[in-house]
Amino acid sequence: MRYTADNMLVRPQADSGDTDLILEVTPQSAGWEYISFQARRLDEGKTWSFDTGENEFALVNLSGRYLVESNRGSWAGIGGREDVFSGGAHALYLPRRSSLTVTAEEAGEFAVTWVPTTEDHEPWLIRPEDVAVSVRGGDNVSRQINDLLPPGSPVHRLVLVEVYTPSGNWSSYPPHKHDVHIEDEAGGVIEADLEEVYFYHIDRPEGFAYQRVYTDDASPMQAAGNPIDALVRVGHNEAVLVPEGYHPVVSMPGYTTYYLNVLAGSAQSLANQEDPNYAWVKEKYAGVDERLPLY
Repeated sequence: MRYTADNMLVRPQADSGDTDLILEVTPQSAGWEYISFQARRLDEGKTWSFDTGENEFALVNLSGRYLVESNRGSWAGIGGREDVFSGGAHALYLPRRSSLTVTAEEAGEFAVTWVPTTEDHEPWLIRPEDVAVSVRGGDNVSRQINDLLPPGSPVHRLVLVEVYTPSGNWSSYPPHKHDVHIEDEAGGVIEADLEEVYFYHIDRPEGFAYQRVYTDDASPMQAAGNPIDALVRVGHNEAVLVPEGYHPVVSMPGYTTYYLNVLAGSAQSLANQEDPNYAWVKEKYAGVDERLPLY
């Protein structure tokens, strides 16, 4: 599959027969192996059911509040934030062979993702107070990181991160990539080969961000004659696919950009390598943006 700015941007699917579906990513539509992703909405009292099959699964509340009933257990009061900018998320992890029904206790939106697995892990409800929150970078490269399902979590492949980028700031910067699997002599992961979805919310619906995705000579895709060099304009409730390559983001002045990162691949890891042309900027940071953390 040859990736361009057009097919790496996933827009809301208004013509879908599933009226509660906001957008969807499948391995077939993305041209990759692991990640399936949906953003969904539910009116109060309405339900959505799903069978995970041979996949591990996670639900992240974006707004609203939910009851999840399954053959693995039941969890009430998942969520409760008005929107992604007013507080941290809950995330519910379920193992393969789970059957579940989500009921909206309060109308809202949520994201779900699933990836193939051969492992069995315990269900896990991650609450906002359990999530490590940090401010990364410096100056106008400062951003807030909420590690929902970080490396080292008791799961197989999934990694989930929420990122907040203030007005005019950059994130996922210096540009980094994770498109080849490299280990050191001791077996430690230097770089993981990961697929990634960036799902965006902007604090005002007319706002937007830009994301560039580009490969270098180390990229398997570029070596195969399919380089990527795309600049994507992305708005509220839209997603960007990152199959390979470096992928920095910049937030529109006057607007705060949120994205939910979903990653999966060769390791439950965020090991990456930065573009050596731009890594020097970290040595020049003079301070951290005082607007962060947001909450």
